[in-house]
Amino acid sequence: MIDRTRRALTHVREVLSRNRLRIAFIAIILLSTAFVVSASSSNDLSTATEADVPEAPETDNHTVITESGRAGTITAYNPAGEVMYYNNTRTKYFDVDPVEDDPLTVEYTATDTIHSAGPSCSDPPCARNVLERADLETGEVEVLYERYDYKETAGEWHDSTRINETHVAIADIVADQVFVVNTETEVVNWLWDAQSDFPVEEAGPYPEDWAHINDVSYIEADDDPNDGRLMASLRNQDQVIFLDQEEGLVEDWTLGSENDYDIQYEQHNPDYIPESQGGPAVVVADSENGRVQEFQREDGEWNRTWQWEDDQIQWPRDVDRLPNGNTLISDSHGNRVIEVDESGEIVWEVGSTLPYEAERLETGEESEDGQSAQELGLESRTDDDGAGGASSGGFGLNPLEYLGNLLEELLPHRVHNGLLFATPIWMGAPEFTAITVALLVGLTWISLETRWKLSDAGIRFRRPVYRRDD
Repeated sequence: MIDRTRRALTHVREVLSRNRLRIAFIAIILLSTAFVVSASSSNDLSTATEADVPEAPETDNHTVITESGRAGTITAYNPAGEVMYYNNTRTKYFDVDPVEDDPLTVEYTATDTIHSAGPSCSDPPCARNVLERADLETGEVEVLYERYDYKETAGEWHDSTRINETHVAIADIVADQVFVVNTETEVVNWLWDAQSDFPVEEAGPYPEDWAHINDVSYIEADDDPNDGRLMASLRNQDQVIFLDQEEGLVEDWTLGSENDYDIQYEQHNPDYIPESQGGPAVVVADSENGRVQEFQREDGEWNRTWQWEDDQIQWPRDVDRLPNGNTLISDSHGNRVIEVDESGEIVWEVGSTLPYEAERLETGEESEDGQSAQELGLESRTDDDGAGGASSGGFGLNPLEYLGNLLEELLPHRVHNGLLFATPIWMGAPEFTAITVALLVGLTWISLETRWKLSDAGIRFRRPVYRRDD
């Protein structure tokens, strides 16, 4: 009788313990779900339609922003911060530059994804890459040059640079090449293939996404050793290179080296600053390191002379030095375009779903009329200096944000950026943590329920190894 009573009490305690655990599991899952739902509904930043695009602060000039990713858009703001031009007809928009002597007309590269099989695409998805010109005042768009390519992933043209009225250089990610084409005759007059100077065993997977040449610039500056050369960004080689159209790769001018992430890590959109403006210097978005930086050419070497970051910046993909000494930054996963002054303070900011490039019109192309950081005497500013952004508030105030920041630190930067690229804009480190916690709790609950059912049915699992005492 006593044994029966004890077994009954033990069973009751087990049931109560199980119910307490179930209640705890339900509470954790509900709280995590509520947090994620609240985040998804409270973040209203969107550029999917013109009506959703946020207004910008006032500035002295027009500003153009392109996006590639969740939404393909090109948006132009007038100096009052109002949207004066918007287009989302292409799948992705990349580099944008003003047309010389007509700052309210721009040229840009864009890509359309082709999902159906046809004469231009035998095995979807494919890509239609275009170089277009748009009049921001009239809305008129003209295709200057186009090419159909067999793949969509790593199949875009991210950048072009105009050499003269008829010739344009294009950074071709598809073929790992830089080529110069006459847009009137469509004849390619010059071509450099990365395979001629770099081994295919290094960098990205070959041929899927090997070099990922994401930028090209034409250097046109009097009395400069690089006058007439091209500068290109080999993202997956972590290098910015210089190309002579007669001699090819100028090896002793290369900035960075394969996998030397202390210098730069999968960079975007380097701009060249000539001697006449305090160079030679290169200002570049050091994307996977989450910073923008500048290198000065001194005694035949590149030396870092300036860098900027805050605790929000995440995967910047464009940086321009403006004539007023400020710096314009496209912070892709920070979901913003910002302008920082010479002291490193943010003086202008507008939200953007996934900005690729920003151009401040009437100030010259990219960093064309900007001075080097060394000439301006700019001081570096890093996250530790407290530039911008909000603090996490500590574990006691916001445990999910604390754990999210810890998760961000533990994950490789490239993995974290990949997650951000594939998920909605409102999903940050705290939301990742909430979803992870809910999934782990759910799996634990399922595991325990299975074990309990088997135990109640009298099924036991014997340990494969026993101590001698057993």
